[in-house]
Amino acid sequence: MSEAPRARIAGYQADPERIGRVLLLYSGGLDTSVMLHWIQRRYGVEIITLTVDLGQPGEDWKAVLGKARVLGAVDAIRIDAREEFARDYVLPAIRANALYGGGYPLFTALARPLIAKLAVEQARRTGCDTIAHGCTGKGNDQVRIDGTIATLDPGLKVIAPVREWEMGRDEEIAYAREHRIPVRGGSERPPYSIDDNLWGRSSEGRSIEDLEQPPPEDVFNLVTRPEQAPDEPELLRVGFERGCPVSLDGERLELVELIERATELGARHGVGIVDQLEDRIVGLKVRDIYEVPAAAILMPAHRDLERLVSTSHQNGFKRMLEDKWAYLCYAGLWHEPLHADLDAYMDSANAHVTGELTVKLYKGSASVVARSSPYALYDSALAGFGESGGEVSQQAGPGFIELFTLQSRLAHRVRHRGDGVDDRREERR
Repeated sequence: MSEAPRARIAGYQADPERIGRVLLLYSGGLDTSVMLHWIQRRYGVEIITLTVDLGQPGEDWKAVLGKARVLGAVDAIRIDAREEFARDYVLPAIRANALYGGGYPLFTALARPLIAKLAVEQARRTGCDTIAHGCTGKGNDQVRIDGTIATLDPGLKVIAPVREWEMGRDEEIAYAREHRIPVRGGSERPPYSIDDNLWGRSSEGRSIEDLEQPPPEDVFNLVTRPEQAPDEPELLRVGFERGCPVSLDGERLELVELIERATELGARHGVGIVDQLEDRIVGLKVRDIYEVPAAAILMPAHRDLERLVSTSHQNGFKRMLEDKWAYLCYAGLWHEPLHADLDAYMDSANAHVTGELTVKLYKGSASVVARSSPYALYDSALAGFGESGGEVSQQAGPGFIELFTLQSRLAHRVRHRGDGVDDRREERR
């Protein structure tokens, strides 16, 4: 591990000679545990750790905070941000049908601006002038966290030891052994890089990087493999109000609990496995394995309900904006003004997205099989093949066809002059 500091490239990067007090984004894992010890040793400054609870399953928060204090943190702060995460980050993504690259429901990307915002707030409160995090120089998170901090408080500085000091995984393990830093799960290198929260779980690295092979069995920690899922399907009724999921099987739930229950049901039936080749912000292509059972249930249900209650023009236009919303989120541009503009449109577009969908869960699939809404733009009498009535007259069809196809017919005629079409028309006359 290099002790010589790298040259500062950006104005928000901390000057090593002017670091006073550091707020460290702390998970309790290898990266941040080594960083906690190393920053104290390198800079001789006080460190306060911030741990954010976003619904990561199986975490022992008491142990995480205790470990931070044992390693020398003057204070260890934990914030339960699950409700804020669900309300202010996941819900807007549901309303925007936000999938990056067609499959990734952005659970890590949604979390990072919230974590950075909370870090800025806590740095101000505790008198820290610098925020430290464990992002690498190859990932997206450095863009999301650095950019958010620099946007919300340009006076705060950032250090990222993994990126700036080239702290490789093997070096971190060696450092942890040398300085007797306890590492969760032992000191052996973990098989994959994992990130998880309320909205999903990702795995990347090592054997996953072999594109010619299917993902190894040990990748899957959340979702049952579809072939091992129950042989009987399960029908799940999902209720929405103004684009927000509010009930499962008729039981009204707060959003966090609803997502947790949808995760459990989807995981049981093998729903929500995404094997995606992804274009990172920094230009790399990477393969990620996502386990996103709640998103795989709620987002298709939401989109289906939109189709029922919105006009074809609304649905077509919104689809064009959804990709932009997803990209801004993925790229860490949560505070870009266009993002707020798109959010305002998404809120308006969801004003009548209220109703109930029945979703069939079966061996890896979640398909909508029934839907209803007081705002449905659907009339079974008009949709059928019976006699016309009300606002539709079948006798109007020929006139509509003549006008609707007029320009296409004229264009075809003009562009095919001389190929015999006009001659045949004259012969018929």
